[in-house]
Amino acid sequence: MTDSPAPTISEDSRVRLAPGVMLRHDRARDEWMLLAPERVLVLDDTALAVVRAATPRIPGAGDAGTVGEAITRLAADYDAPRADIAADVLEMLNDLLAKGYVVP
Repeated sequence: MTDSPAPTISEDSRVRLAPGVMLRHDRARDEWMLLAPERVLVLDDTALAVVRAATPRIPGAGDAGTVGEAITRLAADYDAPRADIAADVLEMLNDLLAKGYVVP
């Protein structure tokens, strides 16, 4: 039996939160986090911006489109080189994929 390659996220991907994962704001601590069954991931401002830009149907996401479109928006929003933003966003989203927080 051949194992299929693990999925990865590219600029052409459309990313969404994995089933059972929610983005929530903890008002007491003033922190945004991804909540999953028996797991919590606290997001810093940069991670929150990436998750919001790349993931549909969460506060601030709008129509997320592809990861590449999200990268273009983030590069414009932060007036940063698109290549630098792309490398960071893809690394972060693939890490979230590996941890089960997002799916392509």
